[in-house]
Amino acid sequence: MTRRRVAVTGIGVVAPGGIGVPQFWGLLSDGRTATRRISLFDPAGLRSQIAAECDFEASEHGLATAQRSDRYVQFALVAAAEAVRDAHLDLDREDPWRAGATLGTAVGGTTRLEHDYVLVSERGSRWDVDARRSQPHLERAFTPATLSSAVAEEFGVRGPVQTVSTGCTSGLDAVGYAYHAVAEGRVDVCLAGAADSPISPITMACFDAIKATSPNNDDPAHASRPFDADRNGFVMGEGAAVLVLEDLEHARARGADVYCEISGYATFGNAYHMTGLTKEGLEMARAIDTALDMARLDGSAIDYVNAHGSGTQQNDRHETAAVKRSLGEHAYATPMSSIKSMVGHSLGAIGSIELAACVLAMAHQVVPPTANYTTPDPECDLDYVPREARERTLRHVLSVGSGFGGFQSAVVLSGSGSEGAAR
Repeated sequence: MTRRRVAVTGIGVVAPGGIGVPQFWGLLSDGRTATRRISLFDPAGLRSQIAAECDFEASEHGLATAQRSDRYVQFALVAAAEAVRDAHLDLDREDPWRAGATLGTAVGGTTRLEHDYVLVSERGSRWDVDARRSQPHLERAFTPATLSSAVAEEFGVRGPVQTVSTGCTSGLDAVGYAYHAVAEGRVDVCLAGAADSPISPITMACFDAIKATSPNNDDPAHASRPFDADRNGFVMGEGAAVLVLEDLEHARARGADVYCEISGYATFGNAYHMTGLTKEGLEMARAIDTALDMARLDGSAIDYVNAHGSGTQQNDRHETAAVKRSLGEHAYATPMSSIKSMVGHSLGAIGSIELAACVLAMAHQVVPPTANYTTPDPECDLDYVPREARERTLRHVLSVGSGFGGFQSAVVLSGSGSEGAAR
């Protein structure tokens, strides 16, 4: 089967440190961090009391659906609107049955579910809850499918609409599934991305229990330290990113500007452990190799690796090993950085936020840095672009992710017209 070429024509971002693409890229290119003490609720009593929060008010973005939408859905609606504007895409002129929406989330409506449970149970003191105390539209928080359906409803999309929930690879996988939908001819246009708003007591407590988040409460700005020898866990984040994906010929026919192409995608499970990773990186390496094969590229063609880079000991070792296994000696000459050092780890959303960063890195020919990286770890011995952005010719970029449940995903982006972009 001849696969169609898939172009990225629009980007929208809601992220810590600023709402919108210009603010997001400004933060990354400056190497600034958006991590701070949690302000969305009182974190006293938690081991980790820090996070990367979005300064976001639904009313400032004219959301008519704010009352019936959880925070993460609001993020997605704002990011999708920016992406559609950026693509100069008039969806009213598109066949709605040939337009899709694929959105990812790891924890869905957890924020509203927890908030309303506190209300209906009188802070957990009642077993016979009083449903009259809940906010309207609570049922929409119950299913993650609300995310993609809300975006589809807002933009009149009637083609394939799906929600992807594969833990922390949800954002990569949602874009990957959308890529397949366009490449296989099922749609001409797809809104693809992810959103999560996990900064809530229950989510923070879950990660406290397994000691995955950083306890560096006295210095939030420097708490997220991927690949650094002194790292001690990730910093929770929140946000959303949405990309407009199009059949390349469709984009050219309407005169759209093309950022780049998605040239390869793969995902695998490790059938190993809910949260654990092997040191050898075999599972992630397989995802990388398969995505490269799909893109018809050798590992030596990769100019930059956007790392999962969560800042946990096992993850950083795992993906360092995987990149060396797949790229060989070229891995040592390839910059590899983690933007989680600046915007935290927004669980299911982060994969799409990282892909947005990759698209912008290619547009500006600049590699974003790993903030806070100061002390090398002998087990993590690649070029992690410490603290300052770096100019670099970027033709092919690789973004990788790991998710609880054993998910391992990889996406390859190629400059439009680059060797390997055509399939």
